[in-house]
Amino acid sequence: MRYAIYFTPDQDDPLARIAASWLGRDPFNGEVPRPPSVTKLSSPEIAYHTASARRYGFHATLKAPFMLADGKTESELDEALASFSAAAEPVSLTGLAPARLDGFLALVPAGPLPDLDQLAAEIVRVFEPYRAPLSEADIKRRNPDALSPDQFRNLCQWGYPYVFDSFRFHMTLTGRVSDHDLPRVRAAIDQVFAPALANPISLDGLALFVEPEPGAPFVVKSWYRLGRRLERKTA
Repeated sequence: MRYAIYFTPDQDDPLARIAASWLGRDPFNGEVPRPPSVTKLSSPEIAYHTASARRYGFHATLKAPFMLADGKTESELDEALASFSAAAEPVSLTGLAPARLDGFLALVPAGPLPDLDQLAAEIVRVFEPYRAPLSEADIKRRNPDALSPDQFRNLCQWGYPYVFDSFRFHMTLTGRVSDHDLPRVRAAIDQVFAPALANPISLDGLALFVEPEPGAPFVVKSWYRLGRRLERKTA
């Protein structure tokens, strides 16, 4: 079993509902929503382009998937996330919009967000004691030859290459999209997500995601609103 700390909006947030419809799965309850009706792609085409992202659910990675360290329990991790969330403050995600990253499409902020980078770095450090070290096989699966020296050090020390200076907030919407398909897929995303992205969006909650067994879809174990008014949702 693996765990991850992700940002995902509250289940009832318009962005979360639209993303669940687009990806074809709600990670809070495992339900398969009706696909978007306003789009330039057919439902089978959307399912094809979102297949790899669907398993993880709509999210932004803050502490990448990990197995629990020896002596740590799920309840201890969950309680630690609850305490951390209660003491943290929301971060405005200014100008969140679709962009292409390494061949896939994701929602990214319009510009640098130092408060977001600081929060992400703090999460990596605070929850490191709960992470079991990667095996050699785990490291090889990350294709270390393709990483920069800093990213490889991050992988070995923190279990994920893209932390600290290498961190880039993104919420994945597709797998890799070919240049040929890109215009239509991008147009569909613009249509589907425009209503939600027209409103202010903030990182206002943290979720504990769980992968029950290797290759299984990630599901939300619990969700905590940031700030002193503690709110917990469980799947």
